Amino acid sequence: MYPLRPLCGIKLKEGETRFTVLPEQTLPGVSEAGISEAFPLEGARSLYGATKYAAEVFINEYAQMYGLRAIVNRCGVIAGPWQMGRIDQGIMALWISRHLFGGALSYIGFGGKGLQVRDMLHVRDLLDLVVYQANEIDKLKGHTFNVGGGVTNSASLYELTGLCRHVTGNSIEIRSAPEERPADIPYYVTDNTAVRQACGWSPRYSLETIVSDTVRWMRDNQEALRSILE
Repeated sequence: MYPLRPLCGIKLKEGETRFTVLPEQTLPGVSEAGISEAFPLEGARSLYGATKYAAEVFINEYAQMYGLRAIVNRCGVIAGPWQMGRIDQGIMALWISRHLFGGALSYIGFGGKGLQVRDMLHVRDLLDLVVYQANEIDKLKGHTFNVGGGVTNSASLYELTGLCRHVTGNSIEIRSAPEERPADIPYYVTDNTAVRQACGWSPRYSLETIVSDTVRWMRDNQEALRSILE
């Protein structure tokens, strides 16, 4: 939900398998721990990002006008069983399903090397957090949190490919398309420091567990899912 220009303005270093954040940044709210709640909000987003931000604005307006006890969670990539991945969203499920059911994938943009990075959060970790927040709503109401897997649960597409190959035992064709598309960003990792401190919460499920749980679910429901995810 953050604006595109600042996100693309984060200073990054190109490594062998991923982009990493440089220690010195000119933008607030970005560090080697990821992107925090202090990151700039002014600027154009994708239409998808705009809908997320609009929802946040409406929640805050309702809270102010009607005394709604509300918390805003700005979530990164949520993944795990029952995610119906498509080419335009649900990147984890899409990547895993291609390795299970076959089909090509592409590293799009940023040189076509698959170095762009996202952090992933198991849906069960999000559930644990929301249950805690609901039980502590009077203490936490009015807060806005960046919620995600953080640096520990982050991966580039290149690294995710290796993990999918390891868990599924399958290799597939990965094409290269160096040109960026509108609304592509090279890096988004959640700095979840604030929510960890306020809620005593942290992700319990590793990136490999997210992939393994999703693979198990897809295999258990292979016939039903094949026509949806292929």
